[in-house]
Amino acid sequence: MDWKNAIKVKKLKPGKTKMVTIGAKVLMVGNIDGEYIATEGLCRHMRWPLAIGGKIKDGCIRCPLHQTTHQLSDGDLVEWSPFPIFPAYGRLLGKLSKPKDLKIYPTRIEGEHLQVDTSSES
Repeated sequence: MDWKNAIKVKKLKPGKTKMVTIGAKVLMVGNIDGEYIATEGLCRHMRWPLAIGGKIKDGCIRCPLHQTTHQLSDGDLVEWSPFPIFPAYGRLLGKLSKPKDLKIYPTRIEGEHLQVDTSSES
């Protein structure tokens, strides 16, 4: 286990996410329905920061660019680039890039910080 402080808990409002960097890893952390989460911070399709415009609904995070959707519980892919903003470009990139699951990291509260185990990946 390699627990690192990600952010002070008081900075995570219920239902909101934030981008944080721990070492070389860019993560999205959040307080979703009273549970703290940490995922890979960039969309697996086109590397967009998920906390910037990403929508969380029904336990999933949806990238705002091309609507690629992943489950927050385990990172499983739900939809791969179904609705691109620039249709021809998005469809082409969707076909050229291999569908991938989103990395999920364990979290815990230690004092006033949300900590993330950066050595684990699911």
